[in-house]
Amino acid sequence: MFARCRSPRYWPIWLFAFWLRVTAALPWRTAIGVHKMLGRIAGALSRRRRRIVRRNLELCFPELPPRAIDAIMSRHFASVGAFFAELAHAWYGSAEQRAHLFRIEGVEHLHAALAKGKGVLLYLGHFTTLEICAPMLKSLMPLYAFMFRGRRNPLLNALQKHHRAGYAHISVANDDIREMLALLKKNAAVMYAPDQARIDSGELVPFFSHPAMTSTAPSRLARVSGATIVPLFFRRLPDDSGYLLRFQAPPPGVPSNDVLDDTLKLTALLESFIRECPEQYFWTHRKFKGRPGVADAYGAGSAAGGD
Repeated sequence: MFARCRSPRYWPIWLFAFWLRVTAALPWRTAIGVHKMLGRIAGALSRRRRRIVRRNLELCFPELPPRAIDAIMSRHFASVGAFFAELAHAWYGSAEQRAHLFRIEGVEHLHAALAKGKGVLLYLGHFTTLEICAPMLKSLMPLYAFMFRGRRNPLLNALQKHHRAGYAHISVANDDIREMLALLKKNAAVMYAPDQARIDSGELVPFFSHPAMTSTAPSRLARVSGATIVPLFFRRLPDDSGYLLRFQAPPPGVPSNDVLDDTLKLTALLESFIRECPEQYFWTHRKFKGRPGVADAYGAGSAAGGD
């Protein structure tokens, strides 16, 4: 695959891969610091992304004054920049060398769920630390599946597939329900982050009190398979010294016969994760679009107009 991607249209991706290799050779704190600075610069230059991020934050944290929103935005773009340093170390660095950076809590909840023998859905959201934290889970369980979404660019897709191969025991497409059910039947722990899923069928569920199209798949998968849903939170520590990964007890009564109520409870969990480190959530995603019967929050009449 890589040998066929030599034409000039692939050169930006090869340059990106080269940059990641260089970054992985830098000391950890240097790589994070440099990329946080680059993230702030990129955020300042991208008016479109700033409008999306600001609109999301204004909707989700209406109690905050503009100055506080600005501060979160600045830290957010720095965190997005740090994501690329973490991606570099996840793809080209040594897992053994970075193992000391992680503090893991609540692993007993994972082990108790696996002991039931019907699989585990690790429920999480898209935080900027996903790439660096996800591989650290592999050693904690006998069968761990990492979800992925394909990229349109074939070279980028191939690079992603190649370097993520070691993240887990097996990778599965985020829309391959049949494979997920087969893995759960084998008592696998399947990482599942539905908050940025392409919604073909879902429900309008309040997200920070505003309706957003939300996947009901976690509840449905757990009910069909008998799997236990274990919430997973992860974050970069405030001093950039490392990362926290925290497994939490399964939400009581989930799954139930009420898919909407289950989804409300899971969404509330995601909100609690975001409130712990709002700057580290991927606010560049347009969460409040494609809402049947509800105006697009990013339309011409909104604060994020022009998108």
